[in-house]
Amino acid sequence: MAAGAGREEFFAVCAPGLEALLHGEIRALKVANVERQVGGVRFEGTLKDAWRANLELRTAIRVLQRVTRFTAPDEDALAAGIESVDWTRFLKPDGALRVDARSKESALDHTLYVAQRTKDAVCDALRKTTGARPSVDLENPDLGIDVHLYKDRCTVSVDTSGSSLHKRGWRRFQGRAPLAETFGAACVLASQWDRRSPLVDPFCGSGTILIEAALIAADVPPGIFRGSFGFEQWPGHNAAGWNALREAARAHGSLPKKLVLRGSDSDSAALEGAIENVRSAGFEGRIELEAMRAEDIAWKRGWNAWIVTNPPWGERVGSERGADTILQSLGDRLRVQAQGYRFGFLLGKKGLDRALGLRVQARETWLNGGVECDFVTGLV
Repeated sequence: MAAGAGREEFFAVCAPGLEALLHGEIRALKVANVERQVGGVRFEGTLKDAWRANLELRTAIRVLQRVTRFTAPDEDALAAGIESVDWTRFLKPDGALRVDARSKESALDHTLYVAQRTKDAVCDALRKTTGARPSVDLENPDLGIDVHLYKDRCTVSVDTSGSSLHKRGWRRFQGRAPLAETFGAACVLASQWDRRSPLVDPFCGSGTILIEAALIAADVPPGIFRGSFGFEQWPGHNAAGWNALREAARAHGSLPKKLVLRGSDSDSAALEGAIENVRSAGFEGRIELEAMRAEDIAWKRGWNAWIVTNPPWGERVGSERGADTILQSLGDRLRVQAQGYRFGFLLGKKGLDRALGLRVQARETWLNGGVECDFVTGLV
């Protein structure tokens, strides 16, 4: 489907399983022709809409702008299609690029070769136009190019985001196996938290879920902390327009005064890191943190609260049986003390909800860092 007159076509990428959440976010941006697809969401809009998407989307990894599609049964057709693009729109003559390629059911199935041939074609096109040849930078390119071949049909996109959008900019402490910010936001959104009731994370680690919940409740765009985005490196970038948009975003709301956000963890080093992250994100004094085992928490009876958490498993526990024991103990305590609480648990190992022993009302499967996880919600 071609984009409408005056509009560009974009594709927001997300982790597998998060497409429905991302679809809801993009619909809220009020852009045109939003379509949920495998691995992300397609939409149409102006470049300013792409700015907003990068700034405001919480579950997207990056936002691609699709620049051309053509049939590429061989390397000559690939090169011709790449060279037909006006690359001066996206890359300065002395700039640096990176190409990532994927191929499925296509004659050109060697992705490293496809990437190399694409790079050469872009450089040749720019040299013909400007007399200069750009360089390659795999770590910090001025322009990322995405090439996707499916049944010999080639889709070429440019990356408007730059580094992955999960890199918000507020994190100062990583910890062991930290939850990506995009998944922290996904947990909060998928829990259907009402943004007014208390939210508790008994395995808070470095504080990701609590900080993302605070950003959501305060209506603070997640990209506001980032130093830059990919589109800022493009020739002719409207810096004044972008700066005005970003400054307007900084004026978004604040946390409700009586909102309770509370986290705890048995790992004192992780908790110190969470304090540092909370301070960096601007929520010092608004997110309560305490050193405590989840199994020892005294839950407040009759509290209209949400428990949203990523319980430890694998290396964070030290044994396969450790996670089961921790969750069984927590579940026993919740059934006695926390009746009426709503919960959302991101479970990194199949069957952990059985150890928890709570009635699961809904389940989603997400691919988190290559690991198939269940996000389960329900009522204690």
